[in-house]
Amino acid sequence: MQSLETMMTDDLRAFRRQAGDRHAAFKARGLKLDSTRGKPSPEQLDLSNELLSLPGPDGFRSADGGDCRNYLGDVRGLPEARALFASVLGAPAEQVLVGGNSSLTLMHDLIAFALLHGVPGGDRPWAAQAPVTFLCPVPGYDRHFSICEGFGIRLVPVPLTGHGPDMDVVERLVAADPSVKGIWCVPKYSNPTAETYSPETVERLATMRTAAPDFRLFWDNAYAVHHLTDRPHRLANILEACGRHGHGDRPLIFGSTSKITFAGAGLSLFAGSTANMDWARKHLSRQSIGPDKLNQLRHVRLLRDEAGIAALMERHRRIIMPKFQRVQAVFAEHLGGAGIARWTEPEGGYFISLDVRRGSARRTVALAQEAGVAMVAPGATFPYGRDPDDRNIRIAPTFPALPEVGLAAEGVALSVLVATSEAILAEREAGGGH
Repeated sequence: MQSLETMMTDDLRAFRRQAGDRHAAFKARGLKLDSTRGKPSPEQLDLSNELLSLPGPDGFRSADGGDCRNYLGDVRGLPEARALFASVLGAPAEQVLVGGNSSLTLMHDLIAFALLHGVPGGDRPWAAQAPVTFLCPVPGYDRHFSICEGFGIRLVPVPLTGHGPDMDVVERLVAADPSVKGIWCVPKYSNPTAETYSPETVERLATMRTAAPDFRLFWDNAYAVHHLTDRPHRLANILEACGRHGHGDRPLIFGSTSKITFAGAGLSLFAGSTANMDWARKHLSRQSIGPDKLNQLRHVRLLRDEAGIAALMERHRRIIMPKFQRVQAVFAEHLGGAGIARWTEPEGGYFISLDVRRGSARRTVALAQEAGVAMVAPGATFPYGRDPDDRNIRIAPTFPALPEVGLAAEGVALSVLVATSEAILAEREAGGGH
């Protein structure tokens, strides 16, 4: 396909009419396709159905003989569960906490504790040092941003480079401004760009000088084991790197089993320095005597060990990788050579990041929704829902069945063609071009 930007105006008008006709025909099919969020498909959930019969009527004893039906009193979770997920988090088992089904709840609560009580290494609660600022690599995860927005924390976007956040920008901001208390990081197969932070980026995050002595890395390693190829990315260990450079309390590391077993009945994971763990344990113990240890026992019995986790994730990969390939093939067929869009080809994670022509994302999403393809709101991958270039769209291929994934991608691609050709024509007409 010829680049739309270089087409003669009359040819572009004809192309716009043809694209509009194709979009109208697609819309007339009355499809209802859901590509809003990165959810496991029913087939993926079926992989863990054994959980529904575990631990069994006589299997409620933990490894040390504790009765998991009763109060066991350790907010950190079962020792065997902490040991199971230590390698996922890159931390010793004694520095791991296993909680309820939502890692976002843990992130929310730890920010609340920091605001109300301060953190190890700080002399005052964050709220007493207002304003509080977080850096947000973009495009990023909207639920991270909404946690901060709910607390009135100021959000500052930082561009991603393909190897993690632009560290020149990060280092300048954290060194100059003591109000910068944290940065959100999805360091492996990032949401939505699927990039993995390079060893150099991890090292610079561990060594950088911060004006705030109580600065924290919110290290949400949500996709640590979610590979899409047989060449898994390797991520440098942030806990070890920070420890080597005298900043052992800097990282707060999170994870979950939400996309490993059951999204609605999984486990949340947290790791950090001994000081951070004691701090979190102190405040969490005021909320609850402890998490659902029967569910932790179920997961230990199902997953067993690191090899068991890897085997289950390989089965996930076989289900979802064809869906990513289908989206990429459809985009290449309809958008390849047009010079108006680019998309990632992820090797892990749950998303494809689609960048369209500047100023065209909102119109593209509106057209896709008209055609029956439900999508995440444009701008969601930026703080406050504002993409300054109006160009990034997050594509979530995992939940729909494979035929529906292809149809949804076609609906999105046709919407990109209509929105972009409209925009180019409007610019030319406004400028008197031909």
